[in-house]
Amino acid sequence: MQLEQPASLILENGTVFHGKAFGSGTASAGEVVFNTAMVGYPESLTDPSYIGQILTITYPIVGNYGVPDNKITHHLSSNYESEQIHVKGLVVSDYTHKHSHWSAQKSLHEWLEENAIPGIYGVDTRELTKILREKGSMLGKIVHENNTIDFENPDTENLVAKASCREVITYEGNGKKVVLVDCGVKHNILRCLQRRGVTIIRVPWDYDFHTLDYDGLFITNGPGNPAHCGVAVEHIRKALDGDKPIFGICMGNQLLAIAGGATTYKMKYGHRSHNQPVQMAGTKRCFVTSQNHGYAVDTTTLGKDWKPLFVNMNDHTNEGIQHEQKPFFSAQFHPEATSGPTDTEFLFDDFVRLL
Repeated sequence: MQLEQPASLILENGTVFHGKAFGSGTASAGEVVFNTAMVGYPESLTDPSYIGQILTITYPIVGNYGVPDNKITHHLSSNYESEQIHVKGLVVSDYTHKHSHWSAQKSLHEWLEENAIPGIYGVDTRELTKILREKGSMLGKIVHENNTIDFENPDTENLVAKASCREVITYEGNGKKVVLVDCGVKHNILRCLQRRGVTIIRVPWDYDFHTLDYDGLFITNGPGNPAHCGVAVEHIRKALDGDKPIFGICMGNQLLAIAGGATTYKMKYGHRSHNQPVQMAGTKRCFVTSQNHGYAVDTTTLGKDWKPLFVNMNDHTNEGIQHEQKPFFSAQFHPEATSGPTDTEFLFDDFVRLL
């Protein structure tokens, strides 16, 4: 579509933000959320954890460095976090029409248009974020003069089933075998494991991996409500009877906790940023982390065999759990980053050492 055409973001409470369109001219609906990161929109837009969501970027200037190409190396994207854009729409304050960066292959507008994703700019994203922080994440839709759409609630769907691979994929390595339960994996998780030499057996979210020969279990990030993933939880619960190492990230933290007897809850507006401080429980060690999640583990429901591993220093929500005796642990944040700080990538080393 042509840039500069009128567009509107309509929230379910009736609030309307008027702006100008970029990207696709289609209407789109989903859950409106915000991310406070200053950079990393190619990575964020291709993060499967954003399925069903309209992403608001709070940093005012977006699009200034364009979009890199989708180069594939060792069956993985080198610059994106999956094979495609997953957000339902993009909301920004100031869209940069003329990008400049040595790696840019196209503009953000062109990329969104190719993928039928609408964007809107000229929106007061500070005011929008204030509303979302006060009222909580809410449903919304991006519409234009000649099209509209009904509100859609992504939490009613099993989004993990949408994000997961459809068949078993093996990435050959030089060492141990890791079964990776794909709930919507970011490619940098796969890259981090590949760099450590393990063979990765990537399986769909509901696959019975107990039929496979493996040395460790990895449960990935993913979108939506973990309550829809009962089949995966049962498979993980069976794995808890054994002693093979288990490592979960984000959705993986929640599914591991549920398998261990805990419950989860929907957060008011979630954690989506590069600057979430977390503390390793029982220590004075603090890390700055990259995060993207709207649900959290209720630590008061953890069983006697489990304990918190990390705690968020802003709101004291759970950021990871650990088994008291067995080699099972998880992180609610993203130690693989991309984009974001890499301070906690050592968790991958800890996992591989346990294999």
